[in-house]
Amino acid sequence: MVGKRRAQRTAPAVGIYVLRTLRLRNFALAEDVGVEFEPALNVITGETGAGKSLLVGALALLLGERADKDLIRTGADACTVEAVFETEPSSPLQGLLEEAGLPPCENGRLILRRIVRGSGSPVWINDSPTTLAVLRRIGESLVDLHGPHDQQSLFQPAAQMDVLDAFGGLEKPRAAYGAAHQRVLAAEARRAELTRDTGNPAEEIERLEWMIKEIEGADPKEGEEEEVRREHDRIGHAQRILELAAGITQALTEAEDSAFARMASTQRAWEELTRLMPEAAEWRSEVVRLTERVRDVGFALMRAAEAIDVNPSRLDWLDRRLATYASLRRKYGNTVAEMLAAAEKARQRLEDLRMRGERLAAVEAELAEARAEREKRGLELRRRRRAVADELAEAITGELEFLGFPGSAFAVDLSDAPPGPSGMDAIEFGFAPNVGEAMRPLRAIASSGEISRVMLAVKAVLAQQDRVPVLVFDEIDANLGGETGHAVGRELAGVADRHQVICITHLPQVAVHGTAHYVVSKSVRDGRTYSTVERVEGDRRVAEIVRMLGGDPNSEATVRHAREMLCKARRNS
Repeated sequence: MVGKRRAQRTAPAVGIYVLRTLRLRNFALAEDVGVEFEPALNVITGETGAGKSLLVGALALLLGERADKDLIRTGADACTVEAVFETEPSSPLQGLLEEAGLPPCENGRLILRRIVRGSGSPVWINDSPTTLAVLRRIGESLVDLHGPHDQQSLFQPAAQMDVLDAFGGLEKPRAAYGAAHQRVLAAEARRAELTRDTGNPAEEIERLEWMIKEIEGADPKEGEEEEVRREHDRIGHAQRILELAAGITQALTEAEDSAFARMASTQRAWEELTRLMPEAAEWRSEVVRLTERVRDVGFALMRAAEAIDVNPSRLDWLDRRLATYASLRRKYGNTVAEMLAAAEKARQRLEDLRMRGERLAAVEAELAEARAEREKRGLELRRRRRAVADELAEAITGELEFLGFPGSAFAVDLSDAPPGPSGMDAIEFGFAPNVGEAMRPLRAIASSGEISRVMLAVKAVLAQQDRVPVLVFDEIDANLGGETGHAVGRELAGVADRHQVICITHLPQVAVHGTAHYVVSKSVRDGRTYSTVERVEGDRRVAEIVRMLGGDPNSEATVRHAREMLCKARRNS
């Protein structure tokens, strides 16, 4: 069984994106940590508490998870997480970047960066600022992160249906059904609006007519209220404005010692200075211009102040206009756009009431047509789902046998259900881990070790369909060991044929299958704790496998066993 299943795998290069670099600065215990990943199976190990989870936390932050200022290393003002992905020029990612108004990838490099400060967590993509929503959207297309808590998603019917549809390549028929379902919902909402109990229709018609008449009669315009308020303030303070203008004009032009008089009195002195110092002529001309300008400003100020219309009827009109805007805001919205939208909605509702019979008949016809289309699409989707359900069950069963469940059985049970957002089917994954046991719903599995292997089997089966290029497994091998651990390691290596895989593990049986092996360690220097990440090869990798085995590092037998495990894993890869 194992040989057959493994032979079915092809080994193309990792697809469109590869996570090349992950760098953490002042992130928890990591002062400055950088990791260069390989486009294959990357395993990360280390002592409990050394900080392996830091790498997963950093990636999660780059996928748009909520930032917590507690992530900032003690004594630092901020922490930074940065990832560099290698991409192909023709990748769909370029379209996402263009749509978000972001620069394209230069030299095939996509750079994600997030900074966490006490006052926020700004985001950059390709060195341009962007929003957390854009980061999440792009992150979802790059990395699929699985931890022990994520395994519980397999218990949810919606997640199970997603697995089936992904395996069967049913995205288009599911999208067609979804569009038909939305059309039904829109028609039902329209019908509900038309049949809504209005009490007395005649009274509602009268109310809507009055509402439309009031808004149209007021004829609100953008910016008018501000202009009216400014003129109202001007007229209301006309006397004070006139007093201030008169005082300023006196000082500028009319008093005996006004600015204009004093500047004009210097002209004779300027004439004599110009004869003695010719270059002063330019300065004299400038003073003349300024003198004239002071006179002109004084005259203009008085004309403007005296021109204020203090007609009581004008002030009364302004008062009434402001009251009209206040009334419209109270009833229909704070902005002119909202007021006009309220009038348009009232016109539509009025038209519905006047032509309720005709419009209700049209909506009923639309609803019948939409439901028929949904039924057609739903039945087609059901047919195609049932055609691939057994194939999915067989494929997962094969993977589970490889993962240490000989004689186990996996089932994908479909049943009819009322129309919903994803179809007209209900789904239930079933699992019988041992020969002779009855099939039970997957959600009834109590063992985390069992559900971990089921999750891995599902990811292995979906490896060819899954478009997310980077898969991260955070201790998916929890509660496993022995030969089962080897099987999990071989399975992860198989998934890495089509994806870049990053796996945090505590099992030496898994770690030996990694193409690249990184060790997270913790040390204390000058009273501070530091986490570091190093790639290990050769004897250093053997030493780490020995540590994971719990053996004596000075024991030749233990070291030989570790070397044999690594050699065997290389032969099986």
